[in-house]
Amino acid sequence: MSRPRSYLVFDIETIPDVSVWRRPDPVPGVEPAFPPAYAHQAIVIGCLWLDDSYRMQQLEIMGEGKDERGMLDDFSRFVDRHRPALVTYNGRSFDLPVIALRSLRHGVAMAWYYEERSVHDRYSDERHIDLCDWLTDHGATRYGSLDALARLIGLPGKIGTDGSQIESLYRAGSIERIRNYCLSDVVQTTLLFLRFRLLQGLIDRDRYRSIVADLTDRLRGDARLNDFMAAIDGERLLTAA
Repeated sequence: MSRPRSYLVFDIETIPDVSVWRRPDPVPGVEPAFPPAYAHQAIVIGCLWLDDSYRMQQLEIMGEGKDERGMLDDFSRFVDRHRPALVTYNGRSFDLPVIALRSLRHGVAMAWYYEERSVHDRYSDERHIDLCDWLTDHGATRYGSLDALARLIGLPGKIGTDGSQIESLYRAGSIERIRNYCLSDVVQTTLLFLRFRLLQGLIDRDRYRSIVADLTDRLRGDARLNDFMAAIDGERLLTAA
């Protein structure tokens, strides 16, 4: 297995596309219907790019300020150019199918997605590492949320915002809050990924601590993450407790 040249950790935020799907009328006592994958309109794609030594290269909203087609096109062009290993939490079941079906809607090419079958292989970590798959033994144990596993290693999990609020925040014009929420989830996924590499034995404890300390030091200067960074339990994250 060839070693990835880099890793792209990403997460998407979506709202229902009412032009292709209508939510059924609410039923008392029943959760509102969840849209099918094709009806999730992407409004934010947050990304953190690591090099092959796990050093951060950039943290950004892909295609910031563009419409959905522009965001998807920027994302796909980036992945096609750099061919990173993708890192997600539940991305095999949600983020990637949504990106593929919304790209189908807009006519955005995703050659990388169909040329390399290892992107789809849930048992390979060569081109896509879905931490939800790996940390639940590919569904053999009960599902663990990103929020729960983040808290397990000293991260704050969801603070102030969660996925159920995205649609109402978007309708209220609070796009900046959605972007910052998405980036905090991307950072949590990244730090969980690094802890997973320690769990796998691919990096030792000293190297893990060095990589995480460097990453968190650099992120503390990012105003978009102020609340999130302040809520980290640094000792537990660095495995001191």
